[in-house]
Amino acid sequence: READLNAELNTLVMKNAEKYYEAMASFDSSSWNVRDSHMVETLNHLMKYHDHHSKVIIWEHNTHIGDARATDMANHGMHNVGQLVRQQHQDDGVVLVGFGSYKGSVMAGEFWGGPMQIMELPPAIEGSVERFLHQHNGKNQLLIFDDDSPLKEIFKERLGHRAVGVVYDPHHERGNYVPSRLSDRYDAFLFLDRTKALHPLHLKPDGHLVPETYPFGI
Repeated sequence: READLNAELNTLVMKNAEKYYEAMASFDSSSWNVRDSHMVETLNHLMKYHDHHSKVIIWEHNTHIGDARATDMANHGMHNVGQLVRQQHQDDGVVLVGFGSYKGSVMAGEFWGGPMQIMELPPAIEGSVERFLHQHNGKNQLLIFDDDSPLKEIFKERLGHRAVGVVYDPHHERGNYVPSRLSDRYDAFLFLDRTKALHPLHLKPDGHLVPETYPFGI
């Protein structure tokens, strides 16, 4: 049975990889959509394989897991995993959880395929979710956006929400913020006032293999 699943998923990878590389040549949002659609297709195959009582936890970047319809991504024709999973499985108890920090340090690279390094995470800018939470509480906190919670209405206002990805440039900090209606983007939001870069496992890339981001990352 597992061999059948492996065959299905490998076939799916081959099919969507072709779509992805074709989309990369267009330099628009289509390559992003192909990737996130593939993630959800893979999830659906795994959910079908396992017992219907099973539960799944997906760990992803905020940009993938927070509902794109609550950000300016929607204006560019982009969707993401959070949006698609809500649309397809809302009745199954989908919960989208976001993360954010006011300041600290992160592990990232200066360019695609670049070496990992610890970078300073500067204090969040004025008009951002992270700055607001720092000024009004300044403590680590979990916000839950239930329909009857006053937080649901408070965080419907569009505010900048910092996105720190694999590639990060703290010197152009304003460009790292995604306008978001936080309580529509997530079902819950975990705020850490100060964060610290993780200690990664010791990875040794094989220089004889084609890099995963070849020819470039989009």
